[in-house]
Amino acid sequence: MKALIQVENLRKHFGEVVALDGISFSVDEGELFGFLGPNGAGKTTTIKILTGIARADSGKVMVAGFDCMKDPKSHQHLIGIVPDESNLYPELSGFDNLCFCGALYGMAGYQRKARAAELVEAFGLGEIAHRKFGTYSKGMKRRVTIAAALMHHPGILFLDEPTSGIDVASARKIRQLIADLHRGGVTIFLTTHYIEEAERLCERIAFIVEGKIVRIDSIKNLIESTGETKALLVSVDAATCDLIRGLQREFSEFRFTWVGDGKIRVEYQDEISIAALVNFMESQGAEVTEARRVLPSLEDVFVKVTGLDKDLMQKDDAKQ
Repeated sequence: MKALIQVENLRKHFGEVVALDGISFSVDEGELFGFLGPNGAGKTTTIKILTGIARADSGKVMVAGFDCMKDPKSHQHLIGIVPDESNLYPELSGFDNLCFCGALYGMAGYQRKARAAELVEAFGLGEIAHRKFGTYSKGMKRRVTIAAALMHHPGILFLDEPTSGIDVASARKIRQLIADLHRGGVTIFLTTHYIEEAERLCERIAFIVEGKIVRIDSIKNLIESTGETKALLVSVDAATCDLIRGLQREFSEFRFTWVGDGKIRVEYQDEISIAALVNFMESQGAEVTEARRVLPSLEDVFVKVTGLDKDLMQKDDAKQ
């Protein structure tokens, strides 16, 4: 697989503050790569350097074969940028903003109008396309901003916190758009502080904390590497203390906990026979309605790897 983005030993300081402390990573062609960390971790600084908006102090940055340390603007015709705050003009309509962005990339008038109409249709913006951008909701603004970044058919898309600060329904639509773009072959670099978003969208993830990357791997490998105790959640019509005690005597190698609402959590290390558990419970007069395995989440991995409280990720502090 060809690496479209290569970063080696990247460093950036703001006075005495270390924003990036020698980070290294690569992003393959067609990959949806996530940069996950709390606000202030260095995510926005990284994306600004990768897109030529800011300069690094030292290190190596290659995007689509262009050396961005020598010429930060050399690759900008190949990339689309969606900043954390919209950079479009409030007095122009959504359609006119799209056309203006196309003009910046040298598209002819007929080309940009045709492309803008195509994106309006694809992004479901028909009802608002000719209203002033400044009148849009945050979710609508984000959709138009993503559309603007795609006007010139870039092969690489940089998304900085695309769903931050918008309502749940709009966030869902944005995530669907991102997933569709990825399936269409666009290489995507996504920064986020939403763990669930990263787990849902990304193939590989880098955890960044205080300017340092502490772990990079696929979602699958990250979750499997936790070494967490395996668990089963069993729903029964009558989860009593007597049933729990009976299960513990019969299956002493497992740990049983009543978690309320008719559910029993079964923790185990190696293998477990669900059929044996169900048969025993039913022999005790309990009807089993559901039994499902409980897998560790990316949230569990993040807390274990970084040592940070997951609640820290939800704070909307100012970014670096």
